[in-house]
Amino acid sequence: MNSLQVLPFWVEVLTAALLVLSSLFGLIGALGLLRLKDFFQRMHPPALASTLGAWCVALASIIYFSALKDGPVLHAWLIPILLAITVPVTTLLLARTGLFRKRMAGDDVPPEVSDGRQQGH
Repeated sequence: MNSLQVLPFWVEVLTAALLVLSSLFGLIGALGLLRLKDFFQRMHPPALASTLGAWCVALASIIYFSALKDGPVLHAWLIPILLAITVPVTTLLLARTGLFRKRMAGDDVPPEVSDGRQQGH
């Protein structure tokens, strides 16, 4: 078994392109974090960019290692799937915390959503 296996050129190009695309998503997320003016606007770019970047890295990993092993290597999908589950939950919790802090500071924010029950009964 030769440890220096030569991969087809298209595999190397596709892997490199996906990794560069991932880094561009990271850069766009960082720029969005820097450029947007308040907390609620700043939450979205890093969350979206990191999720898309993770999908690109996972796809690059799957393509590269599947070509090395001459068969599908799919366990890299676990990372972006877990990110797709946890990032929206984390973003929601951050938004709720931000709203709570603004309410406690007396800022003008939308009212809390009522569930239709009357208070005090």
